[in-house]
Amino acid sequence: MNARLRGLLPGELEAEQAEVYRAITGGPRAAGPQSFALADEEGRLRGPFNAMLLSPTVGLALQELGAAVRYGSVLRDRVREMGILVVAAHWGSAFEREAHEAVGRACGLTETELAALREGSPPDLADPAERAAVRAAAALAEAGTLTDEEYGDAVAVLGERGVFELTTLVGYYSTLALHLRVFAGEHRERNV
Repeated sequence: MNARLRGLLPGELEAEQAEVYRAITGGPRAAGPQSFALADEEGRLRGPFNAMLLSPTVGLALQELGAAVRYGSVLRDRVREMGILVVAAHWGSAFEREAHEAVGRACGLTETELAALREGSPPDLADPAERAAVRAAAALAEAGTLTDEEYGDAVAVLGERGVFELTTLVGYYSTLALHLRVFAGEHRERNV
């Protein structure tokens, strides 16, 4: 992957950019168990985080949304990570897939479940909340909406708040996938 956007060293950041940098590297992402590095050896932000420095106001709000989705949600860890991996597969986002497969393993996702998600297929899941979340995340990523049946199934096991948070998660990680495609040059072939 050839980056289109130069990574900034911590010493090169303007004050507002440094605030975003500190929020990302010093926030809940850094406090918990790390499955992937937020910055390279020299301190440049990796993945979608580097692009957030372009617009500190938007970048700060976006990283706060990401922290809320990951660390303040009612969604269980496995449900959240499967939802993220559904989005990563839909967008062909290698960075998000690699980062969140590592997090998923730490949450108890099996290699069989990860392989199915990687291929864009629903894994064989016994838990009704996990099945409904994967189905809803796939529908949201593909169609941008839920049928009445999908919505009803998801609300029945996740609750309205859970469906709201899952919908927000799909939107947030889709945004990151777009940032990765545009600024990091991460993309798959598209049909035009």
